Amino acid sequence: MANTAHALHILVKHRNQAEDIIKQLKKGAKFQTLAKKYSTCPSGKKGGDLGEFRRGQMVPQFDKACFSGEVLTPQLVKTKFGWHVVKVLWRT
Repeated sequence: MANTAHALHILVKHRNQAEDIIKQLKKGAKFQTLAKKYSTCPSGKKGGDLGEFRRGQMVPQFDKACFSGEVLTPQLVKTKFGWHVVKVLWRT
């Protein structure tokens, strides 16, 4: 079972905007470029890079996505902060 993960994310207020970002990613847009453009999280300035974090450090819905979702495949996650487009880079 993985204990740490490294992820990128883009935080937006509305589901339709998050879904549009995923469509742009599927067409070849760069995650970091979209994060800098759209993310309301301070990590957006760093291309959405959250760095490495331990299981349990993030809110439960986000944590679950990072530790059980697919690696390198952007996914939607709803939390109390809004809608996240999450891309897990790796888990250890």
